[in-house]
Amino acid sequence: MNSKKLKKLRHQAKISKKQEQEPDYIGQIKKYDNLFQEFPQITFLTHNVLESDRLIAQNLLPQSLPVLQVPDDFQDTLFQSLLQKYPMGDPKGDELWNQYSQALPKLDKLLRSFRDYLENHYGMWAYISAPFIKDLAKFLNGAPTLEVMAGNGTISAGLRELDQPVIATDNKGWIAENETGKHSVTEIEKLDALEAWKKYQDQVKFVIMSWSPDGVSIDWNLLQKMRETNPDVTLICIGEKFGSSGSKPFWQGAHYVNPKATEQLNQHFARFDLVHDQVYLIQ
Repeated sequence: MNSKKLKKLRHQAKISKKQEQEPDYIGQIKKYDNLFQEFPQITFLTHNVLESDRLIAQNLLPQSLPVLQVPDDFQDTLFQSLLQKYPMGDPKGDELWNQYSQALPKLDKLLRSFRDYLENHYGMWAYISAPFIKDLAKFLNGAPTLEVMAGNGTISAGLRELDQPVIATDNKGWIAENETGKHSVTEIEKLDALEAWKKYQDQVKFVIMSWSPDGVSIDWNLLQKMRETNPDVTLICIGEKFGSSGSKPFWQGAHYVNPKATEQLNQHFARFDLVHDQVYLIQ
């Protein structure tokens, strides 16, 4: 499937999810966690979601996530488990089988929708974990850093906790779309990406940009300005290449550098759903 078609399907799926949104996402996860409590293949996933949500709700960084989807072979595992407890045709076994079978696709849909929940509930577009922030701070190694399009400031907040100097900026224009965007987790200066670069270009060695708006050329404009005025500064970009973030000219014009460091930064930035966002080092 080509990237344009996949992108369109994701957009349609997201609209459908919003239209059919569960009244209480975490409440639903808890319900299925209880229903499948005897099956560690499922509770491993639900516990990860619940613990992640608990930490983020307290403005703490969560741990890395596994791929959030019901294992392909789980229905067979479920059938064999019930067969060991109930003979074929047993009404109790049939009742449980029907209950589990009806719940599985709903649970799988919920697990795959965790990113949407984070976006809508916390304004968190990239899943930023504590291990990743630790890796990022190690890479920056105390060098002065600027974050543009910081959103709620999750990345900058995590870096500041590790005593990494970082200037967090955002134009805050997106908060009208999301109530949670009004609740920053750290101090953020109100500047758009180009204004922030103009103000701090001679003071920083790195720029962090996470999930630049899809199809908007601000990322490409910023990269060109960086090349014109201070080409030694490295852009640390988090996004889905030719996918759900950033503009086509940016991804086409980016010069990808330092592959070894890039690989190390991505060790704890593993994907957990259909979105293939990664960390890129760009000049």
